[in-house]
Amino acid sequence: MRREFLWAWRNYVERALGADHIKPISGGREDFFVDGHSVGLSVIEAVDTLWLMEADDEVDRALRWITENLSFDVDAPFQVFETNIRMVGGLAAAYHCTGERRLLELAVDCADRLLPAFAESPTGLPYRYVNLATGQVSDPETNIVECGTYIAEFGQLSEWTGDGRYYDLAKRAMRRVFDGRTDLGLLPHDINAETGEWRNRQATVGPPGDSYYEYLWDGYRLFGDDELKQWYDTLTDAILSTQAERYASNLWFPQVDAYTGEILSREQSVLAGFYAGLLAESGNVEAGRAYHDSFNTVQNRFGVIPTFVDYETMAATYPNNALRPEFADSALSLWLVTGDEVFRERARTHFENMVATSKTNYGFASLSDVTADPPTQQDSCPGYWWSEQMKYYWLLFSDSPRFDYRDNYLTTEANLLRGAKR
Repeated sequence: MRREFLWAWRNYVERALGADHIKPISGGREDFFVDGHSVGLSVIEAVDTLWLMEADDEVDRALRWITENLSFDVDAPFQVFETNIRMVGGLAAAYHCTGERRLLELAVDCADRLLPAFAESPTGLPYRYVNLATGQVSDPETNIVECGTYIAEFGQLSEWTGDGRYYDLAKRAMRRVFDGRTDLGLLPHDINAETGEWRNRQATVGPPGDSYYEYLWDGYRLFGDDELKQWYDTLTDAILSTQAERYASNLWFPQVDAYTGEILSREQSVLAGFYAGLLAESGNVEAGRAYHDSFNTVQNRFGVIPTFVDYETMAATYPNNALRPEFADSALSLWLVTGDEVFRERARTHFENMVATSKTNYGFASLSDVTADPPTQQDSCPGYWWSEQMKYYWLLFSDSPRFDYRDNYLTTEANLLRGAKR
């Protein structure tokens, strides 16, 4: 795992250092946030993984690039949610692991440039985009993920700097979402940031609902905020009682009408696989195990889990997979909670299938069709590949001396904000 990661990293350094993404088939470069404005996303995403792997020369190389080149003074709209989980979170994790003060300064600078998205909103729900140079906000048509996935990164900045604004703004947005729950205790996922009105009726534990629930629990874990735990428990009880469905002996979470509980779709997103680990972490171990069992049936059927599968027919409705890490994420969480080796075995299969299908000329490629023989590749490697599944694999199998296996925290982007052993 370390060998594969460092091989891909050195190809990135040689061919695309500073680009948001490497194109792993052609060796080209790709922007993520804004065309023409790469901000070294893959560098930021890789630092704490490199550090956990004790690749210290490569950590130093990454830090040199960051300190000499990274600037957020970009006159262009950046997506607030993605910038937070990837850039603020990545820099915060790099600071937590290395202690390099400049990383914290950059994380604070980036977060400060996102704050107008919250401050300019009449409801406290953030706009989707903000111009990092001017502070101009745009697009109030948002969702609960993009409103409620800040408290881990922002809260950590509040702890480190003593400035409570970050935590307070993140929690205010989460409260506004929670207060809008229906009589069934469920949340639709689309909302207007200016009015606070719901824009749809559908509730889901997959995108764009997933990390809102995750960060309620995480805010409690990180900062001991009992009110966040109360919100999480209230919503989880409603999901388990109203939304969960047993189908062909497997546990699933279909999309439902948040007002009536009617099942709207039995499609399941590969991203929803994270929920198995979240349930286990929060004490619902039996449900978490059962949901991971369900996704394991999909892995056994397809090898690589497709982006969407209809669990009624077990057909891949969207047969692509952009190197998605959620199954490995929940395997790590369940293994840490239960110690059951079955979750490491499943993660090993996940890793071996990824190498067999995605490894290409200069790195690892997303797949356009997992059902093809062999699966067809795309010339793209997402930034989260450097931060997420390779870290999950490493922590599952390395017994890393730099990771506290008893007291740790990984963000939704797998950025390590607690548990680095320096």
